[in-house]
Amino acid sequence: MARPVVAIVGRPNVGKSTIFNRIIGDRLAIVEDKPGITRDRIYGIGEWNGKPFSIIDTGGIEIDGEDVILKSIRMQAELAIEEADVIVFMCDAKAGITQSDEEVAEMLYRSGKPIVVAVNKVDNIGRSELIYEFYGFGFGDPIGVSGSHGTGVGDLLDAIVEKLPELEEETYDEDVIRVALIGRPNVGKSSLVNAILGEERVIVSDVAGTTRDAIDTPFEKDGQRYVLIDTAGMRKRGKVYETTEKYSVMRAMRAIERADVVLIVINGEEGIIEQDKHIAGYAFEAGKASLFVVNKWDVVEKHDKTMKEFERKIRDHFLFMTYAPVVFLSALTKQRLQKLLPVVKRVADQHSLRVQTHLLNDVVSDAVAINPPPTDKGRRMRINYVTQVAVKPPTMVVFVNDPELMHFSYERYLENKIRAAFDFEGTPIRIFTRKKSDES
Repeated sequence: MARPVVAIVGRPNVGKSTIFNRIIGDRLAIVEDKPGITRDRIYGIGEWNGKPFSIIDTGGIEIDGEDVILKSIRMQAELAIEEADVIVFMCDAKAGITQSDEEVAEMLYRSGKPIVVAVNKVDNIGRSELIYEFYGFGFGDPIGVSGSHGTGVGDLLDAIVEKLPELEEETYDEDVIRVALIGRPNVGKSSLVNAILGEERVIVSDVAGTTRDAIDTPFEKDGQRYVLIDTAGMRKRGKVYETTEKYSVMRAMRAIERADVVLIVINGEEGIIEQDKHIAGYAFEAGKASLFVVNKWDVVEKHDKTMKEFERKIRDHFLFMTYAPVVFLSALTKQRLQKLLPVVKRVADQHSLRVQTHLLNDVVSDAVAINPPPTDKGRRMRINYVTQVAVKPPTMVVFVNDPELMHFSYERYLENKIRAAFDFEGTPIRIFTRKKSDES
């Protein structure tokens, strides 16, 4: 299910990031510590009263700044505002309403979006009266919060979820593979969509997706039905979308949530940049099957080892996604395009693969016999049994005598052994460790 989007905006130094971290703190605590994932996220997942949402932290808005960085921050915030279903307008109780606040408020008036005013730095009862000034914006009741102490965050979340829309999901049959294309601007996503449909189209109709400006395009190839989910808004052109690379990840978030398979499109001519890791990291954390598509391969100067060298660079940059296959192609010339959909089908099958419990336990038992868990202060973890509890992504629960004895390196060792036995190409595997109950 696609999640509604909440954006936190405001001038610099009002505490946006602190409140952002308060809201997503529990989520970050359970994200797996995989090597290679860039951690300076500007988005996250929040949940309150059973309602999940995606949340965006923006740079401080400086309206009059002509500095290149300030202009970039302003554009990023504008894009966040356009993407959001609900906007949290963050202000500073100690500073009161500044001219910059008033200018940000003008931006928000024009957006027509639901606004929640959060007045930060209300760190004690004596400061609670400072919030009354902020009624002057006309956005309703301002909410006093303290990022440093965490007070008022529950009230803020109550106000946010009250304004969240109910997103209706476009439903497809279970056998339909939903494919999202993500990547930074100008890597050729739209060209790749057109190339796939132009060559492979059997059944095509445009269906309005759940995401603003996203296009769902169903088609069929070799008896398999697919839906292409073009990254939200990529067909809508405009200065903000063409010049803001960092926030292209926001336009991919909703598409990823709805996909079975994510195509991470990389510009073969330009190579890999840090933002590619940001975008791929979200696909990983969302638990989606993924593959790398190196586009514009026709214009790359090549020798007999060029492809292997580029793939090695991908492996070095994306250490957390070594399971994802790589396809080299050209959307423009259709070179190697025919290799793409068979790989998509294969990783989709692996993403939904369920392994019988006895086979899984045989593999884990052999792995333990070859390499027993290390001891910790004289105690050794004992694995009782393993079972797969979910697919998309394949999710395993390992029942042990003491979950605290499971070291991340040994968990990775078990994952590698499971992959070697059952493949699981293109899909992350989730492994959770639980204490074996006395009744088990």
